[in-house]
Amino acid sequence: MILVTGATGKVGRELVRELKAAGVPFRVGVRHPESHGEGAVLFDFDRPETFPTALAGVDRLFLLTSGGTEREVAAVEAAKQARVSHVVKLSVWGAEEDACTIGRAHRAVEKAIEASGLPWTFLRPNGFMQNLSTYKRDGIRSQGVIADSTADSAWSIVDARDVGAVAAKALTERGHEGRAYKLSGPEALSQTQMAEKISEATGRTVRYVDLSDAAYRAAQVGFGVPQAWADALVDLNVYYRTGAGAPVTPDVAKILRRPPGTFDRFARDHSAVWQ
Repeated sequence: MILVTGATGKVGRELVRELKAAGVPFRVGVRHPESHGEGAVLFDFDRPETFPTALAGVDRLFLLTSGGTEREVAAVEAAKQARVSHVVKLSVWGAEEDACTIGRAHRAVEKAIEASGLPWTFLRPNGFMQNLSTYKRDGIRSQGVIADSTADSAWSIVDARDVGAVAAKALTERGHEGRAYKLSGPEALSQTQMAEKISEATGRTVRYVDLSDAAYRAAQVGFGVPQAWADALVDLNVYYRTGAGAPVTPDVAKILRRPPGTFDRFARDHSAVWQ
């Protein structure tokens, strides 16, 4: 039995879709199982007392929470107590380098998993194409603008659908234990190039606007993002400005036995959300 945490997020939804299609038994661990129907169990990262019941009979765990990654450490201990045989953690690009705030937070959890003795697989995606159809959607729709502070550096972002498919393989196939995968798309694109591709897909003009770190931080706080998280996002952009996000890796193609999805395909598939 597989327990999927973070099942309502970008990757979690895709993983659930993959497992359903494959007919693999799984349950989802969520805060409000009554809203998710059959197969949902109570699992709240803020309430560790919910972990043992959710993990009963589980042999594989997909570990993902949004924000507060330190809460995952208690889930790792609970998985060990439940004798889970494999943990697949959704981490972040560059976690192994400890090069930015978000990477260090995820690497701390990776280290806890390694120390637990549990077999593990780490998935380190290079950001998601879907961030442009969610977090950055409103700016594109209302102003025709993608605003960021990356100095328009190249970035090999990946389709979350591919990450979900990789997660399904890691959970259901042998041979992924003890491996950390860097998951990129098939090409490195600047956000100016992404804007051009969205323009082509939608028939409207979209452009990239580069902000200073201070302006980007202020914009995030203005959107209601906590100051500490806004600082972490700025730190992430500083990391990407070094060119660290540009490498294209073979891992998605190697695991899925097909090329990763292109940004052009993503833009066509999601063009309606920007109209």
